[in-house]
Amino acid sequence: MADQRALSLDSLAVSDRFRLFNFTRRDDHVEYLWVLRAMDRLREVHHVQVDGEQVAAALAELAELHDDVPSIDGNVRDRLDALYEDGVVHRFDDASRAGSLVRYRNRQSVYQFSELGYWAYTAVEGLLAARIEDANLSRLVFSDILEDLKALAAANRAGRAEQVYRRLSRLDSVMEDMGRRSAHFHVTLGEIMRSTDTSPDTFLRHKNALLSHMSEFMSELDRYLPRLDRAVREVEETGLATLLARAAAADERPFLSEADRLEDWRRRWDALRAWFAPPDPAYGGGTSRARELRAATRTAVSGVIALLRQITEAQRGGVNRSSQLRHLAEWVHNCPDEGSAHALMGAAFNLRSARHAGGAHDDDEQISPRSTWWDAPGVEISVTLFRTGKAPTPGLPQPVRANRGARAALRESQAAERAAERAAATGLVEQGAYDRVLDQTETRVLLKLLTKALESRSVVAGRLRGGAGANDVMMIRLVPDPSGSTVATTQGRLHLPGFRVELDGRAPVARASSRKSSEGRASSSQASSGMSPVAVGGGAAGDSPAGDELSDGAPPRSRSAGRAASDSSPAVSGGGRSGGGRSGDARAGDEPPEWVSSEKAQAGRAMARGDG
Repeated sequence: MADQRALSLDSLAVSDRFRLFNFTRRDDHVEYLWVLRAMDRLREVHHVQVDGEQVAAALAELAELHDDVPSIDGNVRDRLDALYEDGVVHRFDDASRAGSLVRYRNRQSVYQFSELGYWAYTAVEGLLAARIEDANLSRLVFSDILEDLKALAAANRAGRAEQVYRRLSRLDSVMEDMGRRSAHFHVTLGEIMRSTDTSPDTFLRHKNALLSHMSEFMSELDRYLPRLDRAVREVEETGLATLLARAAAADERPFLSEADRLEDWRRRWDALRAWFAPPDPAYGGGTSRARELRAATRTAVSGVIALLRQITEAQRGGVNRSSQLRHLAEWVHNCPDEGSAHALMGAAFNLRSARHAGGAHDDDEQISPRSTWWDAPGVEISVTLFRTGKAPTPGLPQPVRANRGARAALRESQAAERAAERAAATGLVEQGAYDRVLDQTETRVLLKLLTKALESRSVVAGRLRGGAGANDVMMIRLVPDPSGSTVATTQGRLHLPGFRVELDGRAPVARASSRKSSEGRASSSQASSGMSPVAVGGGAAGDSPAGDELSDGAPPRSRSAGRAASDSSPAVSGGGRSGGGRSGDARAGDEPPEWVSSEKAQAGRAMARGDG
């Protein structure tokens, strides 16, 4: 389990400590390792601060003992400076080592292991020296633990603080070593069982020793566990607070205060007690770590026996993973060409070409061609290309959904909304907008028309004139009013400062269209009857008070002649307004001819009789 002190570090402290292992990631990491080994060799002979020449001499001595020491020609100081940047070593400038002015002017640096740097170096050396053959469960340690617990209780009763410190320190070291050994053993056992499928020889060679080792450990643990539990409780009965205080007082670590030492020894005692005595029920209870170790060892024994049975049956049948791999290797070796061998291996292990590794960055110029795969930024690829190795395609177009039901419902809702707005507009025309409260639909219709009217306003002679807006049912006018007006609605009052609203109805568009068509037919019939256009100046059919018929005494003229007379005669002017019944004004100083006046009189009498 991780130490509580390691779990309490923040992310910045963790990053700084990981930086100590940067030398293991460099291309020449072996050279850095031998430089650190040379510094460690000098440290063993009490040379704490060393310079580049001393490190080079130590490397030469190591090269005489080991053949794999690399030759570092003139680059020792560069390696030491890189280790200083990583925080593995400290660098100091020592001018006293300069024997001449030239050496004084040059930088004379000495180097020394930093505390955390030495921990990082020893961790790397421990990893390199680890061997799976060293894994074991120490069964002889239980008797030593029981003896130390009894001696600890006796020393605490006698008040011998130094003896309490020695026994407690020894117990702490033994329990730490026991936990490390048990974890190492079970990890190694899992590795052996995992690799047994391809190479069962190692497992079969050590199966008897492995089973006997675990069985003896469990029997020894079962014999000592109750006695160790009683011994722990006897130590606590002698006074746990006094015991920890004496151990902290005898502790010789000068960089820790007495309170810190006391807290450290309390933590160590809690870890020791958790091995053999069950936790206090007040803190949740549970089982001791020794009982958990026994259960894990018993489960491992059952797994070893099951694996042994599986290997035996596989060897009896003659088919296992090892034989399958040998047959596959033989098939690959007998392939006629290299392409067939690659195809066979790809089919056997489901291997495909890594097409997703050939993606290009959007901006290649931003990335140096000398950048490594580790430092270069990643490229986004599609999931289809990553999983199947095939480039993604848009696929077939999806059919358009008609969704006729939703369209019909939307059409019905729109028709209902328009019908409600027409009814509200009709009510506004009939009842007006004042002296009553408008409902929500009437308010919405009024606001729409107000928006149109406000947008249509214009400035005339420096003043803002009223505007108008209309729909197919009604028209609204904004008439300037100094007192303004207010319209009451269900949601509040609408104030119109400076304006008053006037509402008028409008004829349907279809009726207006029919009237225009009838007027067009009347005009066409009059034209076909040969009437002269000079009789009336621009009046619409049926609206002029003077008829368009000519009298019997009028001089007969053709259509073309009448048009020519109209174009050439200055007595007739156009521009009459439709529906006004007003003929065009003659030019000043000109009198119409007599035959025109007689024609107008006869047409007026004919209309009075109803003949027109």
